Amino acid sequence: MAARRNHIDRVVLLTVLFLMVASTVVVYSASSTWAFQKYGAASGLVNKHIIKVLAGFVVILFAMNVKYTIYRKLARPAIIGCLVLLTVTLAIGGEIKGAARWLSFAGFNLQPSEAAKFALIFLLSGMMAAKKDKILDFHSGFLPLMLWIGGVVVLVMLQPNFSTGAMIACIGIVMLYMGGARWKHLLGTLSLAVPALLIYMVSAQYRMKRVLAFLGIADGSTTPSKSNYQLWQGIIGFGNGGLFGVGMGESKQRDLFLPESYGDFVFSIIGEEYGFIGTVIFLTLFFVILIRGFRIAKNAPDDFGKFLAIGITSTVVIYALGNALVTLGVFPTTGLPMPFVSYGGSSIIFSSFAIGVLLNISSYTDLHPRVQPMQENSGAAAEPAVGSVY
Repeated sequence: MAARRNHIDRVVLLTVLFLMVASTVVVYSASSTWAFQKYGAASGLVNKHIIKVLAGFVVILFAMNVKYTIYRKLARPAIIGCLVLLTVTLAIGGEIKGAARWLSFAGFNLQPSEAAKFALIFLLSGMMAAKKDKILDFHSGFLPLMLWIGGVVVLVMLQPNFSTGAMIACIGIVMLYMGGARWKHLLGTLSLAVPALLIYMVSAQYRMKRVLAFLGIADGSTTPSKSNYQLWQGIIGFGNGGLFGVGMGESKQRDLFLPESYGDFVFSIIGEEYGFIGTVIFLTLFFVILIRGFRIAKNAPDDFGKFLAIGITSTVVIYALGNALVTLGVFPTTGLPMPFVSYGGSSIIFSSFAIGVLLNISSYTDLHPRVQPMQENSGAAAEPAVGSVY
């Protein structure tokens, strides 16, 4: 019997919509000084961001009304296409700070690694649903999954994009763990992967400088230097904010002190303007997504939906937590966006699509059933009706 459509998870939808709307305020404040310098108008950058947020709304609306099971057949062609795009990016991609990460065409920029991480989640979900208990076997279950993860990670690392590659690896490991992979296989993989990542991390001078800056020994001192300048400015922003913040639009760090104040370090501006209370509220919203997303996974009607919900939820939350820890100086400085909050096109669009799929999965659970009104002259409630998600 076909699964019935129920209501979507409104808590997830409203939480994401709030983050996206709030991002327009945060990005405007964080970018206004820089935008005035470049465009002659404080709103020069936020206008572009608003267009991307509106596009994200449309993408969510579309994805939450397309049955998630269709992606099971599309996952393999999608990941192969992403691998091709990642390879093309290495050859002809636009560079940002020495890394080839973008493909530009018809005035639009595409970051293939953003598409690849979600395509990988769809593929792993389908493979784990098909293999089920076979994942316990190294050769027929675990190894094929790891080869797909490794292929994506290696191509992303070669851009070079260490932070995104490491995050994709973490997401893959989380999914394998949640899928029931053996501990010995996971630990064996980590015992090989961690040393390789450490060697890669120190293999380039700029990455080595970031590590030294993170350890507080950049240039032989613990004072601000070129290598850790961004981190110090970000931490100063948190310090300025205190408990309640300096107020909306009153950030001083955005005044050409903090690089990427509207992008990777937007969380520092949140901390400065809205204080410790504001940062806790933003992180709590991602915790809500975590709880509701895993609840959707637990009640998904099939294994593919379950693993897909786990992968999407884990990706959003891991990226949010990673961005927060980087800006707080807990992790070395890397280019990780805050999902739905940082300025950017590819991240917003693909994250919006993933959330739309998560919402569609929620509509096939029994968590929010549709109930028809009582029929006249009937003492029993009618069966839930099949209807569209709104």
